[in-house]
Amino acid sequence: MDYPIWDVTVGGGVLMGIVAIAHVIVSHFAIGGGLLIAVSETLAVRRGDSQLRELARRSSFALILISTVFGAISGVGIWVVAGLIAPGAISALIHNYVWGWAIEWAFFFLEIVAALVYFATWDKISKAAHVMVGWVYFVAAYLSLVIINGIVTFMLTPGQWLETGAFWDGFFNPTYWPSLVLRTGICLMMAASFLLFAARRADAEARSRLTRFVGWWMVAGVLVSYAGYRWWEAALPETVRAMFQADSPLITGLNATRSMTLWALAVALGLALVFLVALPRAARLPIVAMVAVAAFIFFGSYERLREAVRKPFLIHSFMFSNGLGIDDIASINENGMASVSGWVAAAAEDGQLAFGRQLFRTQCAACHTVDGYLAMRERVFEEAEDNSDFLMVMRAQGDYYLELENGQIAVTSDYDIPYMPPFVGNDEDIEALGAYLATLAPVAETDTQEAGGE
Repeated sequence: MDYPIWDVTVGGGVLMGIVAIAHVIVSHFAIGGGLLIAVSETLAVRRGDSQLRELARRSSFALILISTVFGAISGVGIWVVAGLIAPGAISALIHNYVWGWAIEWAFFFLEIVAALVYFATWDKISKAAHVMVGWVYFVAAYLSLVIINGIVTFMLTPGQWLETGAFWDGFFNPTYWPSLVLRTGICLMMAASFLLFAARRADAEARSRLTRFVGWWMVAGVLVSYAGYRWWEAALPETVRAMFQADSPLITGLNATRSMTLWALAVALGLALVFLVALPRAARLPIVAMVAVAAFIFFGSYERLREAVRKPFLIHSFMFSNGLGIDDIASINENGMASVSGWVAAAAEDGQLAFGRQLFRTQCAACHTVDGYLAMRERVFEEAEDNSDFLMVMRAQGDYYLELENGQIAVTSDYDIPYMPPFVGNDEDIEALGAYLATLAPVAETDTQEAGGE
């Protein structure tokens, strides 16, 4: 399919990050919260603990309000934004995993129905039946994670799917199980972060006990998350780990992101052990907020790291971040971009600059804006002495993207910039893009003064 380009001033990646991180925090709370609430009510009924059952009741209101309202809306937002900024990748995911998505949506529907029934039937049905509804909600929510985890991890480590194209080879990919363990721990951390605020509303005599109860869940979540994260790192191909974890990381900023991820996890563990478990009476609102913020920073940093190490791909070793596939390189280099894109072909009729601008939008705008995020006006003149040198280097990258080694890209070019897709096109395309980029050159101050003097 030949899709139009959606120009986003702040950059499509930034917009997607804002929407996606907000959504995953809430969605993982919806899963982990379901477990904590179901366990809390089950224990409360068995022990006759009215305060613990009241904690479950208060928390169920937050679960309904946050997960079924904000979570559902932001989930739709992800589909809208992703569909606009990366329609080719969404199309590929749907074509390969349509039944996976269908099953996940079925579980999500059951999850929403169970959540509404659970909240609406407090003290209106038997306690045993109400507890059962709570467990139905959690099982449905967790199974939705089990399904979607396979699709999300496939985008980074498609594994044997690159050779076989088989559903299960892509679904149970090299990072599926590590990621599932990691996200299970994150679910517990997100749930504990929200339930701590509900625990603070308990009676004074029960507040410390409930805070310690939730605190242990936070500790468990941190430990499971750490184990899952280390396993996830170990399961990554060496070419991917080198992006952020090496003697000389290919993207130095990602090394800092990794450090932030682990430090945030350590802070969350330290605060939980000291103030939630050992000294729950000291868990005032600022402490509870700090624990939650540390948990959110860990999750957000991990998501940024996971997305960034996929560069320069949307689906690793299959589709570039600009929507062009590995298999398209040779054909486009021979016949030009206009041979596969009606939008580029139409722009070519309007002159070289219009042609070049459309090539920029097609091949560069997925990551770069002109003057905003990853501004091309500045970066293109920092990478090489002139536009033609820069473009020739970009085109040279196409040589190594055509070779696969163990399901991942093997770098064989001296001009590798492994986080950037190659420029794909013929000589006419290069000249047109170079002419357009030349119009972005900043005007030198001396030239401006001379023009003013004349």
